[in-house]
Amino acid sequence: MNIPSLKDVVSADEWQTRIDLAACYRLVAMYGWSDLVFTHISARVPGPEHHFLINPYGLMFDEITASSLVKVDQQCNKVIDSPFPVNPAGFVIHSAVHQARADAQCVIHTHTRAGVAVSAQKCGVLPISQQSTFVLASLAYHGYEGVAFRDDEKPRLQADLGQATFMVLRNHGLLVASRSIPDAFLSMYTFEAACQIQLAAQAGGELIEVDPRIVLGVGEAMRVQTGGMGGAFAWPALMRKLDKLDPGYAA
Repeated sequence: MNIPSLKDVVSADEWQTRIDLAACYRLVAMYGWSDLVFTHISARVPGPEHHFLINPYGLMFDEITASSLVKVDQQCNKVIDSPFPVNPAGFVIHSAVHQARADAQCVIHTHTRAGVAVSAQKCGVLPISQQSTFVLASLAYHGYEGVAFRDDEKPRLQADLGQATFMVLRNHGLLVASRSIPDAFLSMYTFEAACQIQLAAQAGGELIEVDPRIVLGVGEAMRVQTGGMGGAFAWPALMRKLDKLDPGYAA
């Protein structure tokens, strides 16, 4: 694909956001969390206009570049012309979160087998691993209402999410809402790991649950673990990994 570069068309801040978001798409593909072309990651564009970036619908995640990302407003109107469409269902979910949460710069939604499997379990996320304790410290649930293309679902999704970082979309998948793209990626990495571990543990013997008092202190534990940097602590290493494999995401 020959997609013209937008580097000299957009602001420096937007271009950096585009690079980071394209990198996030490539990482999601690399870790096997994509569902062909059917899930989404969005990022708020810096500035007062309330625009955000989302994937060009129809491209595989390992094809996405900084310049191919589509910039839309809250009504799903393209702000910069693009030959690619935007998925209405993806727009409903992501615009709902961005509309309600000014703090959420990045929203990741996945349909992984482990995530959907746990979303279908009545028990939800169980406190049986270190990873799960980070999730349970800020976890919400939203009931399944069918493919999310109706605007009338937005208020219910927003109310269920509240100020949580992690959300289980029942019978559907996982969602994270974070203050930065690196934070969102690390949150989803932890969320996905918690679900995979839960399914593996359930295939074995009796489970040992973590003391609820430990869950209350995990926020401080995460700050210590990352030196107070959150996802930014691991992001440079992830970028080095991507650059070795294919630096084309930054085009």
